[in-house]
Amino acid sequence: MSGDDFTSGVEDGLRLSKRIYFGKDRSVAPPKPITAMEKTSRLLYPVSPMVYAVISNPGIVDNPDVPSYQPHVHGRCDPPALIPLQMNGIGIEVDCYLDTAFVTMTGSWRIHCVMGSAKCDCRLAVPMGLEGSILGVEVEVTNKSYKTQLVVMDEKGETHTVAKPEDGGFLKPHIFTLTIPQVDGGSNLSFKVKWSQKLSYKNGDFILKVPFSFPEYVTPAGKKLSKKEKIQLNVNIGLGTEVVCKTNSHPLKEKKREVGKLAFLYEADVLTWSRNDFEFTYSVPTSNAFGGVFLQSPSSLSVDQKEMFSLYLFPGPDHSKKAMKKEVIFVVDISGSMKGRTIEATKSAVVTALSKLDQKDSFSIMAFNDQTYLFSSTLELATKEALDNANEWIGMNFIPGGGTNTSIALDKAVEMLSGNKQSVPIIFFITDGAVENERTICEIMMKKLRNEGSDLCPRIYTFGIGSFCNQYFLRMLAMIGRGHYAFASDADVIEAQMDTLFSRAASTVLLNIAIEGLDDLDALEVYPSIIPDIRSEGPLIIFGHYRGGFPDMLKVKALFTDMSSFTVDLKVQRSKDIPLDNILAKQQVEQYTTQAWFSQDKKLEEKVAKISMQTGVVSEYTRMVLLETVQEKHATSSSVKHGKAQKMEVVEKTEIVKMLQHLGVGYGDLEATNENTPPGYEPKLPDQAEMLVRAAGNCCVNLCGKCCCLCCINICSKMNDQCAIVVTQLCGAMAFLGCFACCELCCGGD
Repeated sequence: MSGDDFTSGVEDGLRLSKRIYFGKDRSVAPPKPITAMEKTSRLLYPVSPMVYAVISNPGIVDNPDVPSYQPHVHGRCDPPALIPLQMNGIGIEVDCYLDTAFVTMTGSWRIHCVMGSAKCDCRLAVPMGLEGSILGVEVEVTNKSYKTQLVVMDEKGETHTVAKPEDGGFLKPHIFTLTIPQVDGGSNLSFKVKWSQKLSYKNGDFILKVPFSFPEYVTPAGKKLSKKEKIQLNVNIGLGTEVVCKTNSHPLKEKKREVGKLAFLYEADVLTWSRNDFEFTYSVPTSNAFGGVFLQSPSSLSVDQKEMFSLYLFPGPDHSKKAMKKEVIFVVDISGSMKGRTIEATKSAVVTALSKLDQKDSFSIMAFNDQTYLFSSTLELATKEALDNANEWIGMNFIPGGGTNTSIALDKAVEMLSGNKQSVPIIFFITDGAVENERTICEIMMKKLRNEGSDLCPRIYTFGIGSFCNQYFLRMLAMIGRGHYAFASDADVIEAQMDTLFSRAASTVLLNIAIEGLDDLDALEVYPSIIPDIRSEGPLIIFGHYRGGFPDMLKVKALFTDMSSFTVDLKVQRSKDIPLDNILAKQQVEQYTTQAWFSQDKKLEEKVAKISMQTGVVSEYTRMVLLETVQEKHATSSSVKHGKAQKMEVVEKTEIVKMLQHLGVGYGDLEATNENTPPGYEPKLPDQAEMLVRAAGNCCVNLCGKCCCLCCINICSKMNDQCAIVVTQLCGAMAFLGCFACCELCCGGD
């Protein structure tokens, strides 16, 4: 299900909810009408865990406890209406380690909108926090349970089962959905969802934000029903230093305090559900950089049987105050696929980034398709006059057309920034497509930047738009350039995501990181192999495997952005109560997959698949399936004796009921790029078929958007013009005669 189908489905579902009669309890009212502002912001996309009844047949919508007279409704909803279910209880448990939070959400929902004699699918939607990664879902319904599990893909990267988008997957990169099939009206569903997310780090503060804000219409009908919400929070900084609490959004009660550890609890019976996300801020009281090195021995189940280490280095609040002089080149793809909203959002994002340059910074802009177009062949100071000229140049030259020639543009940008010694050279590379010679480009960039020697080599920050670009190519390019990678799934988030990427680059505090003390180790592997710069908005995290005796201390050397020297000693310790495997799992999957793509290493691909299976982190080489366990009661073979009934034996049967869509980001689409297909493009129905979809059936168009029989659409799309016109007119007349009463009863006249 696309984002547009989802939002229109929720809108139809809220309107369809007006059919539900709650008896004499006048304290309960149907959902309020949605304002235009709410449609585009809060109500339609979930901002916290939600469960929806999937309604294809609007005739089954009714209160399962208090049946009411409901006029029969003809037709079907396509896309299905999504009615938000009422929530009985909600709780989250959050464990924070270093820069990662693990969230376990438990909640209960009731199908309050479907008659007891009917069934419907139920769709879970889970918005996760910063850089969230789904880890698993468990569901309990009457006599059944479901859980997700990862399985290894076959050699071709395919499975024999074709998965539908609505069965489960990512609605947005941060919103995971899962459909539970055919649940009885009036039933309760219990969900347990696990995911990981990153903590924000800014000016020395760790910031946790977990989705925990719920709309009014998920409150159960009736004032007397118990509504309980619960939050458990555990913090383990792992570095043996004091932790200071700063702010929190909910009234937490402290349960435990030790050096480096905190535990809190909030539990309450409430009249209405939480209207605020759960936020918690804490810090380590120091003005200097701090961190440590953790060692962990492999378990018998570990994929790699070598010893593992992980180095963490946080810059500290004072380092963010150091000024950084920058030389910036924006390299922007203007091929034909960038047309429409994509290029307009990109223009705005680049103009905004230019406006944030200091006057001491210098810049240039390069647009590329089959050719390259330069704003200036030399870097210009970011004066008001230069920025005004740049904005005008962008308006005249950011015109989509032609193909995609990435290598020439990158070569030219590196050449313009080479030989820099007194400022930080940065390339912002923005594209929405894939190209054939991506590995060759990475190899050339690696050689060029290595040849810079002791000079500051250009930093490369990459930004991908849509699913047609190869995110692993962009990750590899950013790693080679000691930069960072970011992604926008569609035009709506380009400006926000690019602004975040630019802020990260501008927050750089330490350059040319070098680690001393690892030379005597055997079989040493370090990821990422090229150590990135340290930014005030996040820590440096590297990991690796080794054999031999690890030293008790490591020394980190670097340069401040003003070119002065930096040195810090990091203490090495064994990780006792820090789950290092789980904390590093997402980073390992991303780093190993990037390296496996670049080197075409099959063994590394197998390693990624095993880590994915072991930790629950989705990967390119695994697929998520939904397992169903049915509890059946069977009488034992013993007969009735002494007037006693036979004993019943519960038998559990488990089987795969769904193979979900591939959840990896993929390696781009070269064919779509060559054809200049815009990001997010989906083919539309032929005009005649679309007319028939809107006219056929006796259900209100405002309610369902479209009513259709897919077979009918496919047949009619092949009709000649005269036949299609006759059928369309006939269906339109029937729809007009049949839909008026339905509109009044189902839609309240809307």
